[in-house]
Amino acid sequence: MDLDAFTELLTPRGQRALAEAGELQGGDPVAAATSLRRTYDAALASAALTQARLRDRARAKFGADAELMYFTPHGLEQATRAEVAAHRAARLTALWHDSHRSQGPRTRQGAAAREDDTVSGTRPQGPHDSRPHDSGPHDSGPHGSGPHGSSPHGSGPQDFGPPCSGTPGSGTQGAGPRVVDACCGIGGDLLALARAGCVVDAVDTDPLTVAVARANVEALGPAGRVTVRVADAASVSPEDYDVLFADPARRTSRGRTFDPLAYSPPWPVVLDLVARARWACLKVAPGIPYEFIPETAEAEWVSYKGEVKEASLWTHPGARTTDRPDTTAGGGPVRLATLLPGGHVLRDTGAVAPVGPLGRYVYEPDGAAIRAHLVAEVAELVDGRLPDPMIAYITGDDPVDTSWASRYEVEEALPFSLKRLRAALRDRKIGNITIKKRASAVDIERLRGDLRLSGSESAVVILTRIMGKPSALICRPCPPA
Repeated sequence: MDLDAFTELLTPRGQRALAEAGELQGGDPVAAATSLRRTYDAALASAALTQARLRDRARAKFGADAELMYFTPHGLEQATRAEVAAHRAARLTALWHDSHRSQGPRTRQGAAAREDDTVSGTRPQGPHDSRPHDSGPHDSGPHGSGPHGSSPHGSGPQDFGPPCSGTPGSGTQGAGPRVVDACCGIGGDLLALARAGCVVDAVDTDPLTVAVARANVEALGPAGRVTVRVADAASVSPEDYDVLFADPARRTSRGRTFDPLAYSPPWPVVLDLVARARWACLKVAPGIPYEFIPETAEAEWVSYKGEVKEASLWTHPGARTTDRPDTTAGGGPVRLATLLPGGHVLRDTGAVAPVGPLGRYVYEPDGAAIRAHLVAEVAELVDGRLPDPMIAYITGDDPVDTSWASRYEVEEALPFSLKRLRAALRDRKIGNITIKKRASAVDIERLRGDLRLSGSESAVVILTRIMGKPSALICRPCPPA
């Protein structure tokens, strides 16, 4: 789909084609294309079918809004899930308004400090840190392993009205913060920011992507709060705004990249923008290496329904606190994890988890807590300990419900051996298993085949290390009480 085809898609004729394509969605794609091309030219028919397919895929991220929105394939892939974008926008506006009301941070001690509490932090885990790290969990269920440029309604940048009273960066009391979105994509984040009361000036380098973002602004109604134009992020002047937001593209011509230096714009450009901004929020991949996180930042990992979706790096006047432990002052970014839905927040408290023998229960911390190096804080919540100091599993003797970990009851623990594991599972008549692993080199699917299971019972098998020794734990999941 090119810009001309997308622009035609926004005309009355294009909207009829899109509606027909939506009705054909889910059927035979060749038949659908043939049907549309009887009435519309090939370019419009293709654009309509592409949008219908993308809208169908986008429901998982955008819910009912997807029926009114427009997408590009790459734009949809990188777009933030609506619930996560709404959380980030709400947090940004709350922090900004609190700061401008001159309210000092409130404090409370405890492992699970909430969002309105002051952060006390610890040194982030380094290569020689004794705290447990995420060695890459791999889960397998029973059946497998685990647009910028011409506006559609005119040429040139489209202005949706005066953004706000006051001058850029004025922080006018009662108004929302003025935000510059330096790489807006298809507009998912700018929509959430506008809905939260922000005034947003957005840019992107691709004319088609800008056109898509503008169409989404018109479709979903935050007109008067948003402008979208074609520009390079490096040309933005963050000092003219209250807040900089940036979600640098993480795809290259070879596909997805995990190297911040390969982001677009590259990480040095992003950090230059941050250094010039009053406030900044960066959306990055959850696996961003810690050495790329500015020491002055607050790093938040967000999990949605048990899946880590992103990390956000915040720089603002309250991002660094003055009551961090003396031993860790200046030792890296403040770290926190957030669970959605629900908005549960866990902060670094300086907790140190004890190490001890395997107990009756094993707890698997949520991925956001693992990424944020908050396994010790989760262990404190469940009165647990680490069966291995370098692995992000927790064990305990008593059942404790927490939103921050899944609990499994250990029925048998044995040194890893294919023969012994097969025999133990057969003795229990287990024919259906979910395999989890951490710090194990075992190929899950090969193991599944080698076990040759039969039986009517189910179990969870955890492959990990216990005090450095490869081990297999036969468990059953414990639902919350």
